[in-house]
Amino acid sequence: MGELLLERRVGVIGVSEGLGYALAYFLLKDGAHVIINSRNASKLEKIKNTLAKYGKIETFVGSMDNEKEIEDFFQECKKSLGGIDDLVITIGGYVEDNIYDPKGLDLMINSQIKTPIKIISSGVKFLHEGSTIMMVSAMRGIRNALPNQLSYGIAKAGVAKAVEVIASSLLDKGIRVIGIAPSVIDGNFQVGRNWKSMRKLGDWKAPPEDFASVMSLLLSERASWINGVVIPVDGGAFLK
Repeated sequence: MGELLLERRVGVIGVSEGLGYALAYFLLKDGAHVIINSRNASKLEKIKNTLAKYGKIETFVGSMDNEKEIEDFFQECKKSLGGIDDLVITIGGYVEDNIYDPKGLDLMINSQIKTPIKIISSGVKFLHEGSTIMMVSAMRGIRNALPNQLSYGIAKAGVAKAVEVIASSLLDKGIRVIGIAPSVIDGNFQVGRNWKSMRKLGDWKAPPEDFASVMSLLLSERASWINGVVIPVDGGAFLK
């Protein structure tokens, strides 16, 4: 067990088998205690069973799209971990659409902006001075838009602005709010593989480990002076 996040209690909401799974792994390896959330109970159990040997990991099943489930999640943090220090929201979703048929607008705004803001609004009272909230934007939300990513790009741009606004709101509480902007998270996470051999600098796609390892570092005391910004994590893909 590492000491980067020793005994930090971290809640990860919206866990996938890619980024969320990888993040739980790195958090545990860095010494954190973790509670992971998804609406898929079997997925959570699979992740927990695989990662339990690395540290304390708990699960909470729920879609987090109503106030009761959100409140129940934070109460479970108190029950199973004794509280929560850091909150990471990795709720995903991807829809391609354009200005001629903005079919994904409601879905993307709801999943990427509305639900995370509701979670943070309810969760602030469970956090404390020194806590960190992390959100996930995207490179296409902060740089070089694509015409077939209307709703996705707008929503991810909104996430980046939300990081800034919420951080300014929580300065007096001593709570950081930060984000990352990945390029393309490629595939699912697998424990123990040589993931660095799967990409090279400048590649547009990279395995989830590349992004999750940065996220774990950003939650640590070493990154405590980073606040209110979204960090691009693209391996230099936008330099091309």
